[in-house]
Amino acid sequence: MSTTPTPASLGWSMPAEWAPHDRTWMAFPTSNETFAGDELHLARQAWANVANTIVRYEPVTLVVNTGEAEAARGYVSAEVEIVERPLDDAWMRDIGPTFLTDGKGGLAAADWIFNGWGAQEWASWENDQHIAEHIVEMTGVQRFASRLINEGGGIHVDGEGTVLLTDTVQLGEGRNSDWTREEVEAEIHAFLGTTKAIWVPRGLTRDYQRFGTRGHIDIVAAFLRPGTVVVHSQPDPQHPDHEVTKEIAALLRASTDARGRALEVIELQAPTILFEEDGEPVDYSYINHYLCNGAVVLCAFDDPRDQAAAEVFARIFPDRKVELVDAREIFANGGGIHCITQQQPKA
Repeated sequence: MSTTPTPASLGWSMPAEWAPHDRTWMAFPTSNETFAGDELHLARQAWANVANTIVRYEPVTLVVNTGEAEAARGYVSAEVEIVERPLDDAWMRDIGPTFLTDGKGGLAAADWIFNGWGAQEWASWENDQHIAEHIVEMTGVQRFASRLINEGGGIHVDGEGTVLLTDTVQLGEGRNSDWTREEVEAEIHAFLGTTKAIWVPRGLTRDYQRFGTRGHIDIVAAFLRPGTVVVHSQPDPQHPDHEVTKEIAALLRASTDARGRALEVIELQAPTILFEEDGEPVDYSYINHYLCNGAVVLCAFDDPRDQAAAEVFARIFPDRKVELVDAREIFANGGGIHCITQQQPKA
């Protein structure tokens, strides 16, 4: 009986995010239930601030909804390339492809099934489910279609065989709840070229409310280099993430990576603001950063802890400039800077 070759069996893998890029892909907010009324203009300004920062370091391609190129051009610099495709939302990390390299100059893409973060009642994905295919077509690379419902914000790799996952994402209701953990790991490893999965039990509290992803890892923990993980820490016992982040940090400290190394865990304290005006907890996090060629694009919150977070990243990445970009408006809509960007690595 013949089996279909997997990307990993053909030599493909997902490189770490600190590997050199050819470009960054983003999507431009279009009117929907998330971006309603005045929120749309504010969101577009916030997304544009990120694009205009990144394009100083590497090319940026902005996917905008059909007929909205002229509107988008009013927000982004002339250096940002604009292409039109039908869009529902603007979270390129989740709707775009996960790019793979083979170490021989080749580039390919894993295309997960996207269904609105677990078929949530507010989400629309009729167009967004095809964005990865559009980008594959535009880049001319080989596409590998996965059977797994998954998003780019739900995975983080070290480039040396290790991937971070979350129980409530890959195994969560509305995604792959009928899969076993072993089946999910097998599919992830087959598409990313990883060999070891480290599972955290859940994400941040706010992420389980309306417009949340139900536990994306990219707001909780991220590899900064092989063997080193940065993890969100909420030092204030008043905030529901206080216990959540203690548990995750302890789990990561007890974990080893694909090469058998015990993980070095760096805790990054959350901003000092704890709650919205309506009393809901915030999930402001410095973990949700983006690495581009020559820079770390870091979420800023006009908070006393912004600078401390910047210093940690400057120490880890001495050859990159740390760019603090206000991310409060992005978080108000359900994510951060990492969530709205997707790297295309250099082949």
